[in-house]
Amino acid sequence: MSLLYFPTTTTTNGPPIRIPPPLASAKTQSSAAFPLRFSTLSSKNGAVLCRSATKPFRNYTYPDPIPEFAESETSKFRDGLVKRLSKEKEIFGDDFDDVVEVCVEILSNFLHKEYGGPGTLLVEPFTDMMVALKERNLPGAPFAARASLLWAQNYVDQDWKNWISKPPTN
Repeated sequence: MSLLYFPTTTTTNGPPIRIPPPLASAKTQSSAAFPLRFSTLSSKNGAVLCRSATKPFRNYTYPDPIPEFAESETSKFRDGLVKRLSKEKEIFGDDFDDVVEVCVEILSNFLHKEYGGPGTLLVEPFTDMMVALKERNLPGAPFAARASLLWAQNYVDQDWKNWISKPPTN
């Protein structure tokens, strides 16, 4: 815990010390929107000790990815993406299967290597999808990436919760 030490405001050598409030950032309308609260303790020597009122955050460790979940979710994702994109198949033309494969491969890699449950679904795989589709000159990159993101937001975290809540089958 870090302590801030301030001299007391009752000194015999001069006026009380005034500490200006933190400057508000350009994006903040007023510093009152984010008030700082400190608890204070007085020490024997007359110094005021200021302690942050909140305790430091504990580091939360997310679970490692589960390969079986990643495989299952990748399969669901492929089916969901094919269903969604087939409604707009004219956008993709003959490249429909290639678009689906690029999206599935990128999400699968993410699920296998990085996804560790709710709170770990990142936007990077979906921006990677759009970039990869554009680099390969495949049509409908923004549409496919957005459809992938919406599918993941609607299903991945909930499917994870369901996956870890069911008893292991041996």
